Amino acid sequence: MIYSRIVGTGSYLPDRVVTNADLEKLVDTSDEWIVSRTGIRERHYAADHQDASDLALEACKRALHAAHVRPDEIDMIVVATSTPDMVFPSTACILQDKLGIKHSIAFDLQAVCSGFVFALSTVDQFVRSGNVQCALVVGTEVFSRILNWQDRSTCVLFGDGAGAVVVRASNVPGVLTTHMHTDGSYRNVLCTPGTVEGGKVRGSPMLVMEGGAVYKFAVKAFEEVAWEALNANGLQPDAIDWFICHQANQRIIMHAAKKLNLPDEKVVMTVDRHGNTSAASIPLALDATVRAGKIKAGDNVLLAALGGGFAWGAALIKW
Repeated sequence: MIYSRIVGTGSYLPDRVVTNADLEKLVDTSDEWIVSRTGIRERHYAADHQDASDLALEACKRALHAAHVRPDEIDMIVVATSTPDMVFPSTACILQDKLGIKHSIAFDLQAVCSGFVFALSTVDQFVRSGNVQCALVVGTEVFSRILNWQDRSTCVLFGDGAGAVVVRASNVPGVLTTHMHTDGSYRNVLCTPGTVEGGKVRGSPMLVMEGGAVYKFAVKAFEEVAWEALNANGLQPDAIDWFICHQANQRIIMHAAKKLNLPDEKVVMTVDRHGNTSAASIPLALDATVRAGKIKAGDNVLLAALGGGFAWGAALIKW
């Protein structure tokens, strides 16, 4: 039987670090307000010349190096992003060119903060079918470009960054199961409703979020989709070695972990220094944990994410 395995991880954060104290100078907020409600202390913003593909390129180079894989071995690239370089072509096509890859499949996937889990699930199906041998799965965002600086409840939450993994076909189980869900009736709760028409923006190009509604839905969704993954594999929560939840809000992450009776030492937390990086959130947190030497061979790693749509999902991985 063919399985897909993650054989290398990589990430990239722009050089510009923006602390809560920096934001106090721009909007009516405070470090205490931000930390107490979200756990966020700082985030990174891309430079003016950096697009999503530029961040992704650096993350992919590091993932390829970690996996000991050459770019010409990659036969599929799936980029999860809500902040693409342009309307078209896809950021994946632009990334493919920057990597010097000529003959791979390359396309974008849009599921907002759940994008990486959805992209990993997509690649997993291609690998299991035998159509793909080696792939890049990427989450990359420049959310600083779509923030409304008049809305202090949202502009302090987000940051920029990219994370990537190299996935290879294997006869040893790696990605055990993936689970995806959407409910479009919540489409207005978290969105960026603008579009381009006649060379002008129609609607608002800035992020809009009903924080309370997102919080309430996220806690329930994380618990349910985590149990879905556990039940699909005949496991109980104590079998999980690492819980990597979408890094949006420390309180949401800990509430979800508490529902699963997971101790703090099994819960990965990077939101304090990254902020919410949307589709880049999970691969950034995954790479940080791998490079810290925490994830070991044989560990069970549970990923869970929720984003606009609502779109939410989970992946259970044997490392």
